[in-house]
Amino acid sequence: MATLLDDLCSFLDNSPTAWHATAQIGNRLALQDFTPLAEDEKWKLEKGGSYFVVRGGSLCAFTLPEKTPTSAMILASHVDSPALKIKPNPEVQKENMTLFGVEIYGSPLLSSWLNRDLAIAGRVVAANRKGALEEHLVFLQDIPVFIPQLALHLDRDVHEKGLLLNKQDHIFPLISLQNEKKQKGTLELLLRRHLSFHKLISFDLLLVPVEKSRYLGVDGEMLGSARLDNLCSAHACLAALALSKKPRKDGIQMGIFFDHEEIGSRSPEGAASPFLGDVLKRISRSFKMDDEDLLCLKRRSLCVSLDVAHALNPNYPGKHDANHSPLLGKGVVLKYNADLKYATSAVSSAQLIQLAEKLSIPLQTFVSRNDIPSGSTVGPLIAQGLGIPVVDIGCPQLSMHSAREVIACQDYLDLCTLLTNLL
Repeated sequence: MATLLDDLCSFLDNSPTAWHATAQIGNRLALQDFTPLAEDEKWKLEKGGSYFVVRGGSLCAFTLPEKTPTSAMILASHVDSPALKIKPNPEVQKENMTLFGVEIYGSPLLSSWLNRDLAIAGRVVAANRKGALEEHLVFLQDIPVFIPQLALHLDRDVHEKGLLLNKQDHIFPLISLQNEKKQKGTLELLLRRHLSFHKLISFDLLLVPVEKSRYLGVDGEMLGSARLDNLCSAHACLAALALSKKPRKDGIQMGIFFDHEEIGSRSPEGAASPFLGDVLKRISRSFKMDDEDLLCLKRRSLCVSLDVAHALNPNYPGKHDANHSPLLGKGVVLKYNADLKYATSAVSSAQLIQLAEKLSIPLQTFVSRNDIPSGSTVGPLIAQGLGIPVVDIGCPQLSMHSAREVIACQDYLDLCTLLTNLL
């Protein structure tokens, strides 16, 4: 199991963006004999085969049964995390300083992005000398930037009134100091240090924390890292796909890793898109199932939606409902919400609860206080779009959406065990 945790750390450190995470997942699946598929080509699927398909920053992997499938067990997570996105025309000059303009992606805890080394990472589209477009992934760890916070002496009320940041004016990262030899085009110059291209066409680039993941606590019982929300869940899904006994007799084993959850999932590859439904439809056609067969399959299926849960912060115990306060190290969390911001129901959760009892894996429950609105995740969108029963679970976590998040190692290992046995 220690090897599994070390592999999680490697996955976290090398997945600065959803595109990097998806590339890593695809590479690892290929090593497990999963065959890549292309969406713009016809599929020839074999019974008992394992496959994966990529759409943008999302990926869907599945193992087919030996017989015509009657159900599917789907593990769903997301691979994007809050960050700062570099604007299309980013360069700003202030005195002798070069800065980049950024947008806010998702809802990062902005104060944690200040005074911290940040790397430029993402995807770049460039043209070669023949004019053909080429897509590249970049992770410029050796060129960190930072966002300077106003000094205490110039912000005397910060401790009493809290840090007040204007999202337009106060989060410009400092790139470099200008001199007479430097000219405009700093971003392209930085990219050319790592890439060979004829002409830069476009880019999707983020600023992400560069600090490596590491074990915390007296006995190394916790793990601190950026992007644990939600790469720890994605890695657990990936581990389950690799470790589970395959194939099943008449059930599909599937893992889907969505991009854009942090901004609402409404994109061509997000959880609100047809991506998962398209894959299920193509699988059903390969088995010569009709529309009604597919409808029956969906009603016999279960989706386990995985996203981190709010652990009790010891400095703010009043922010949790007293009877629903998950603790680090005390088990996987079942997430409930009366307004179905989480899709868990008594029926959808029953199989998972029963299995956890059989495996002696502890479970906790989370419900938001009535006076603190609940968050949400991909589960309700899958339930709404496909009519598949969904249960929302995840590891408890501290400092969600900050540049440095924390989980308990045992919770993660329990989650992997639970998912492997579910598949």
